[in-house]
Amino acid sequence: MGFSPDFLDEIRNRLPVSDVVGRKVRLVRKGREHLGLCPFHNEKTPSFTVNDDKGFYHCFGCGAHGDVINFVLETEGLSFPETIERLAGQAGLQMPEYTPEDSQRNKVRKTLYDVMEAVAHWFESQLVSAIGNEGRSYLQKRGLSKETIKKFRIGYSPDERTALKSAMLARSEITEEMLIDTGMLIKPEDGSESYDRFRGRVMFPITDRQGRVVAFGGRALKENAKAKYLNSPETPLFHKGRLLYNLSGARKAAFEKGRLLVTEGYMDVIALAQAGFEEAVAPLGTAVTEDQVREMWRLAPEPFMCFDGDKAGQRAAIRVVERSLSLLKPGYSLRFVYLPDGEDPDSFVNGHGRKAFEKLLEEGMPLASVLWSDLIGHAQYDTPEKRAGLEQKISQVLSEIKDSKIRGYYESEYGKRLKKLFGGEFVPEINLHERVDSKLNKKNQPSEWWSKERNANNYKRGNTEKSIGELHKTEIGKSRGSSRKGRERLIILTVLEHPWLLERHEELFATFEFESVELDKVRNEIIRIASRDSNLEKKDLRHQLIENGLGQVIEIIFRQGVWTAQSVTGPESSKEETEEKWKHCIELFQLERLEKEIASYGSKDLNEEEYARLQALKEEHSASLTKLTTAMEH
Repeated sequence: MGFSPDFLDEIRNRLPVSDVVGRKVRLVRKGREHLGLCPFHNEKTPSFTVNDDKGFYHCFGCGAHGDVINFVLETEGLSFPETIERLAGQAGLQMPEYTPEDSQRNKVRKTLYDVMEAVAHWFESQLVSAIGNEGRSYLQKRGLSKETIKKFRIGYSPDERTALKSAMLARSEITEEMLIDTGMLIKPEDGSESYDRFRGRVMFPITDRQGRVVAFGGRALKENAKAKYLNSPETPLFHKGRLLYNLSGARKAAFEKGRLLVTEGYMDVIALAQAGFEEAVAPLGTAVTEDQVREMWRLAPEPFMCFDGDKAGQRAAIRVVERSLSLLKPGYSLRFVYLPDGEDPDSFVNGHGRKAFEKLLEEGMPLASVLWSDLIGHAQYDTPEKRAGLEQKISQVLSEIKDSKIRGYYESEYGKRLKKLFGGEFVPEINLHERVDSKLNKKNQPSEWWSKERNANNYKRGNTEKSIGELHKTEIGKSRGSSRKGRERLIILTVLEHPWLLERHEELFATFEFESVELDKVRNEIIRIASRDSNLEKKDLRHQLIENGLGQVIEIIFRQGVWTAQSVTGPESSKEETEEKWKHCIELFQLERLEKEIASYGSKDLNEEEYARLQALKEEHSASLTKLTTAMEH
């Protein structure tokens, strides 16, 4: 059985050497390396080193040297296929089934690398030719030197439908099928002629870990272009969620400086490199993935995530935090650098210089602080219930951390922060019993006030019944005839249709008491999602809920036909009307809760404390009913 070089490389890339070696050798971290006693010869003084960044182990005593595959071969007594099978399982990879056809495909892949190299070279030649004048002007305006352009192999794709296709097919070794397989040509489904994917764009080659060109990113020069930046599609060579732009170019500098800078775009990486920060990389047009976080950690234990200072940059940072929590391991985390509003790394380093950017890096925030700021940013904690809700929310988020030791440290640290946050700021209300006692003069003693109130019963039943009757005539009041679960669905459904409601009423939604366990679960998940994205769109919200296993419940909510969001808000309702009517729906449940609690007292003989509580409930019910009825009349 043969294994392709790419498959073996994927095993090496996914498994840190220290993880594999550490199962047999007790390793102690020393700077960027691990040190231990060599398993290949007897020694009392450690001379066996493991370097995850370089991907190998080395013994200075006996000269043993190799990678994860060599180590298992030498220490487990397994055959090569058995070794690969074991390591592939640890890396979460499917073992390939090799056939003559697989062998042929591997040869094709090798040929595709040659095709991409030829394409990159052709784009470079177009940039320096007369046809590339527009591209050169753009790069000059962006302040890039000739040396930087050459280093990053920046090119230009002419604004012609088949310029690349014609140039490549003039070579006998390149076929149209190869260009389609690499994503360089688009083949319409209607069977018409293929054409160039990139036209009229400045071209940025994307390389793999070994520095081979596998894809391109193109920056449009026309203002009316459909996409400002366009990336290659997924191909046999290119999986954008696993690579980072400038990964191979940043390795050496990242290792030497012990740090890695992660930006949002190609030009940020290039501008930083030109300013002396060669240890910069960027994701490829998508949110940072788990594979990319692992790749970052191979270069530095605590990469600096450099984000724009606007709200979009802050949301992007929180998404990275959310994606990284389950991956955290001892010694490995992230730091976050926020640039001034309106700035990105490119504009900042060009406008303020290297020293100013270094100062920004020094002020980078650890992941724990960014997460904490997000959790308490809009939280209220002036009541015991709100405090409990905040603690529960924090606990749920921290439960995503898989490493028990790290999770324990977070829980301990956040516990201290909560104690400090709550300490001395909350002034409790006077005790309800003390309020009653002040009117009764003395606790447990009858009084003239209590006797009169109890006998007269100031609860104006006639007026209340009239108000309830008026309430039943309203659109929302009619919903009292529907099942409670149907009306609870309405609360959820309105939020699904109008997520912006949570910007002002997250607490109201979070504290609503759902009798339905399923709907309560949906509510909790909505709150969790909304806490990480303050500008949530309804399509994104539904998509995330479905991805998190709540698709069936969401489908039932939308199918239920008794009450829909439109029946309450109306298709032409303004935001203000929608907001008010949704609040009224929730307040209606509050009224019903008060009615049930009042009814629970029945006609039994009440003591002073029970009577005081009943009177308070009646007053609250009357005030709430009047407020709700009046509001809906307007």
